[in-house]
Amino acid sequence: MDFRFDIIVEYFPFFMEGMGLTILMSVVGVLMGCILGFFIALGKMSPILIVRLPFVWYINFLRGTPLLVQLFLFHYAVLPAILGSTTPVISVMVTLSLNSSAYVAEIFRAGLQSIDKGQAEAAHSLGMNKFQVMRHVLLPQAFKRSIPPLGNEFIVLLKDSSLGAMIAAQDILYWGRAASGQYLRVWEPYLMVALIYLVLTLSLTYLLNYLERRLDVK
Repeated sequence: MDFRFDIIVEYFPFFMEGMGLTILMSVVGVLMGCILGFFIALGKMSPILIVRLPFVWYINFLRGTPLLVQLFLFHYAVLPAILGSTTPVISVMVTLSLNSSAYVAEIFRAGLQSIDKGQAEAAHSLGMNKFQVMRHVLLPQAFKRSIPPLGNEFIVLLKDSSLGAMIAAQDILYWGRAASGQYLRVWEPYLMVALIYLVLTLSLTYLLNYLERRLDVK
C-alpha cells in the first residue's frame, strides 16, 4: 500500500493548529486542576466529617467515572443548564480541570501527609501559627514531593484531551478524523496524530525529568 504524503502536507497546518489548541486545553486543565485540587485536598483532610464528606464524594465521582462520560455530561447537560450555552473548547477545559482536580487533590494530600508531624510541632513551638506552618514548612516540601506525580498527571491530561474530538473540539485528533473522512485513509492521518502526541509527551517527560533533577526531588 502506497503512503500518501500529500495528505499530511495538506493537513499539516491544521494539525499544528490542533496541537496549539491541545496544549492550551491541557495547560488550562492542569493549572485549574492544581488550584482546585489544593483546596479539595485540604477539605478532605478536615477532621470534621460533615466538612470532609462532600470532598470525598467529589473525588470518588470524578475518579470513578469515565472521562468521556463526564465530558458528555458537562457539554450537553451541566454547562448549558448553568451558562445557557457552551462551546466544545470550554466544555473540554472545564471537564479536564474538574477531573484533574480530583487526582491532584490526592497527590497533594499524600504529599502533605508524608511530611513528619514533628516538623509542624517544631514550627508551632517557635511561635508560628497554622497558616505560617502551612506556607513556610509544609507546602514547600509537599509541592517538591508532588512534582513527579503532578508531571504524570499532566501527561495523562494531555493525552486525554483528545476526547475533545468527540464533541468537535478542533484538536489534533479532530483534524486526523477530518483527513481520514475526506480521503477514506486511516494510516496517514492517524499516524501523524500519533507522532504529534508522541513528540508532545516525550518533550514534556524530558522537561519534567530535568525539573526533578534541578530540584533534586526525592
